[in-house]
Amino acid sequence: MVRSGLPITMLVAAMLAASPLYAAEVAGVRIEERTKADLVLNGAGLRSRLFFKVYVAALYTTKKTTSAAELIDSREPRRIAMHMLRELDADALIGALKDGLRQNHGESELAVLKTDIDQLENIMRSIGSARPGDVIAIDFSTDGTAISFNGQPRGNIAGTAFGRALLKVWLGEKPVDTGLKQALLGG
Repeated sequence: MVRSGLPITMLVAAMLAASPLYAAEVAGVRIEERTKADLVLNGAGLRSRLFFKVYVAALYTTKKTTSAAELIDSREPRRIAMHMLRELDADALIGALKDGLRQNHGESELAVLKTDIDQLENIMRSIGSARPGDVIAIDFSTDGTAISFNGQPRGNIAGTAFGRALLKVWLGEKPVDTGLKQALLGG
């Protein structure tokens, strides 16, 4: 009995439709074109320190823009996804984020954010070590800042002020990595 090729064609089409679309590949990490929240990839780049590749960061937004100020001040949802390339313990993660906050804010600004920074530290400690292949996602919205680890929610920090402050770690006047900032802005 000879079967029609139609069911196989439909199966292949369905499999292709179900697989994620990748918009970029950075340092061997495939970056999805869209998130489940229907955000689009604004840009992606490599965070390195000295000669070590630390993580690939991807910035997702509701619409693409090259303006860091627009992204920081936006009321629209945004996401930073950090795809880890090396193992980092909680102290290293916390230290790097706090350094980025200190580089972009004065002492009085940091004092106002102290409770939120402490909450971030607790969330990062709950994650523990991040290993190559792990993904830390930080979602920014009008409700606050939500952090997940490998797709599992880990904590929320209420309010928008902390989210704007944290975005400056990557997009501020003194970002942790200027090349990464440009890549996140689509450059």
